[in-house]
Amino acid sequence: MDLLTKPNIADPDGFYQELIDSQRDMTEEAAELMNCKLVLILANHVGDRGVLREAISRARGSSTED
Repeated sequence: MDLLTKPNIADPDGFYQELIDSQRDMTEEAAELMNCKLVLILANHVGDRGVLREAISRARGSSTED
């Protein structure tokens, strides 16, 4: 499985707003913990180590493709 990098979220602005709203009343530390938990939950859903490795590389800025 290859990492999908083209837009694939229905209503991306709505998703972003939902993510922001979910952290509105949290401390910075609580929001960071939530983000970590969300990453692990979604990584488990993806499951493919190669895809996860590529996503980590892209998130770190190690890839010239975005």
